[in-house]
Amino acid sequence: MVGCKEFPPLKNDNLLRAARGEPVDRVPVWVMRQAGRYLPEFQEVRAKHDFFEVCRTPELACEVTMQPLRRFDLDASIIFSDILVIPQALGITVEMHKGVGPVLPQPLVTPDDLERLNTTGSIDRLKYVGDAITMMRHMLDGKVPLYGFTGAPWTLMGYMIEGGGSKTMSKAKAWLENYPEASTKLLNLLTDQIVDYLLMQVKAGAQILQVFESSAEHLSKEQYLNIALPYLKRIRDDLHKKFAEEGVTPVPMTLFSKGAMHSLTEQAQTGYDVIGLDWTIDPEEARKLAGPNVTLQGNLDPQDMYKSPEELRELVLTMVRKFGKHRYIANLGHGITPQTPVESMSVLVQAVHDAL
Repeated sequence: MVGCKEFPPLKNDNLLRAARGEPVDRVPVWVMRQAGRYLPEFQEVRAKHDFFEVCRTPELACEVTMQPLRRFDLDASIIFSDILVIPQALGITVEMHKGVGPVLPQPLVTPDDLERLNTTGSIDRLKYVGDAITMMRHMLDGKVPLYGFTGAPWTLMGYMIEGGGSKTMSKAKAWLENYPEASTKLLNLLTDQIVDYLLMQVKAGAQILQVFESSAEHLSKEQYLNIALPYLKRIRDDLHKKFAEEGVTPVPMTLFSKGAMHSLTEQAQTGYDVIGLDWTIDPEEARKLAGPNVTLQGNLDPQDMYKSPEELRELVLTMVRKFGKHRYIANLGHGITPQTPVESMSVLVQAVHDAL
């Protein structure tokens, strides 16, 4: 099979077992943005290097990916990158502004702007992500599995039209209304790019994938089911077709639609192995909605990481016991925030492993 370069054997496969619904030795845990600004050593790297320089330099990307694993007994690593590398590869300028976040100075304003997107060779322009994944697999020496990831079509469309993050997504939602054909064209173009990008990551050594639909919260349930979910399902289906065509061993796939807990039942029917939960839903309610045949991932409120170690430990123990040991991966309900005390990560990881 392609995609299994000569990598060191995996020593802790609990997370992959959980994703496949197999028995685990302990509940696996990792954290979105676990390589991030809450770590002083990450800040040191960022003081010397631009954000996207870290993404584009495999040695730097691997160093920051490794940082949380040196401190905490985590059950997975996730390659350091960003969802906006796809718009970059299509020819859209993306800059990271301190205190603001990502800025796209020339956003898509009208359907004519779609002509600016250059799909030719776009995946080759993302080869640095594959190089970092391959390098990271060797650096990990089989310690834990490695996640690859991507932004989802609606979320990427939002950034490309808004010119950055947005509290309302009003311009992107206006596109859906005013330019339905162009919106469909853009969402299909992004879906095709994402499928090829994820295939490249698996060939490079990614052992599990996560699709981030971080802006699902801006859509109504009806919009989510019509505008987001069909493309998310196509990503999963088309990628599995390509796995089969190219003789690549399939890897588990995770779907995280922040703010779309209203559609967990529908998400659970898309063929993804793992459904990520935000912090707005109770674990038992989530399991009822998703059914028994998918793994759930989440869903501690990132804000709880600011509570006292005793309070945090109790919250984590309660959460993990509600989810149970079968088909469960512990995580936060969104990314860890920059001012989080480092000690809270130790408390979280220990509490997850102690809970059951």
